[in-house]
Amino acid sequence: MNVNKLIFILLFFLSFDFVRAQRIKGSDTVLPLTQQIAERYMREYPDRSVTVTGGGTGVGLSSIYDHTTDIAMASRQIKFGERLKLKKARQEIREVEVAYDALAVIVHPSNPVNRLTREQLDGIFRGKITNWKQVGGEDRRIVVYSRETSSGTYEFFKESVLGNKNYMSSILSMPATGAIIQSVRQTRGAIGYVGLAYLNRYVKPIAVSYDRIHFYTPSLENAIRGKYPIVRPLYYYYNQADSAKVLPFIEYILSPKGQEMVKKNGFVPLI
Repeated sequence: MNVNKLIFILLFFLSFDFVRAQRIKGSDTVLPLTQQIAERYMREYPDRSVTVTGGGTGVGLSSIYDHTTDIAMASRQIKFGERLKLKKARQEIREVEVAYDALAVIVHPSNPVNRLTREQLDGIFRGKITNWKQVGGEDRRIVVYSRETSSGTYEFFKESVLGNKNYMSSILSMPATGAIIQSVRQTRGAIGYVGLAYLNRYVKPIAVSYDRIHFYTPSLENAIRGKYPIVRPLYYYYNQADSAKVLPFIEYILSPKGQEMVKKNGFVPLI
C-alpha cells in the first residue's frame, strides 16, 4: 500500500470518529434518560457511537472546558462563573432544554409520615427539625442525606426548597443518586431527594405542599399538570464550535420520538 493511500484511509477514519463518535457526561439525573436515548439512537444509526457517563452537572461542565466531553448533561443552569471561565477560554457555550424533572423527597418505607410542607422540609434539611415526632412521626432521629455540592440536584433543591439558604453542616453528602436511594432504603430515620425516574419500591415518596393546603405526590401526571411544586428543567450544554457534531443527537432527543422516550423514562416532556 502506498503512502498517499495510507494517509487517505487514516484521514477518513479520523474524520469518521470526529463526526460520528460523541461523548456525553454530567448530571446523574439526566444519565439514565440519555443512556436510553443513546441506545435507541445507535440502533437506528449503527454508524454512530455515543458514550454516556455521569459524575454530576459540575463535572460535565468542567469536561466541556477541558474538551473531554462533547455534551454536558445538567440538572441546573450553568453558573455565571462557569460561563465566564468558558468565555475566557474562547468557548462559546450553547444551552438546550431537553426535558423537565420532578424531584421526589423520599423516606424509609416504614416511616408513617406521608406528607411535609416546604417549611418542614426547610427545617429538616437545615437542621432545625431533628426528630420525626416534630412533624407527626415516631420518636426517631432524622438522618438527612443530600447530593454533593457539585450536583445540579443539590443546587436546585437548595434554591427551590431552602430558598437558597445553606444546608445543615452535618448533612450526609452522597456522590450519586443511587447512593441516596440505597442509604434511605437501609436507614429507618432517613430522608433524601432524588429525580422522579429513580423512584422504586424500596423507598417511599412524600407528598409536598408549598401553600400548606394542597399536598401532591411526585408523579409524572402531577408534574405535567403543574401541581407538584418541585420541578426543574434539564439541560444539554455544548460548544458552538461542535454544533455539526452534536446537533444530530440533540435534535433526536427533541424530536417527537425522543420526547416520547422522555415520558416513558419518567421525565416530563417538552411537547
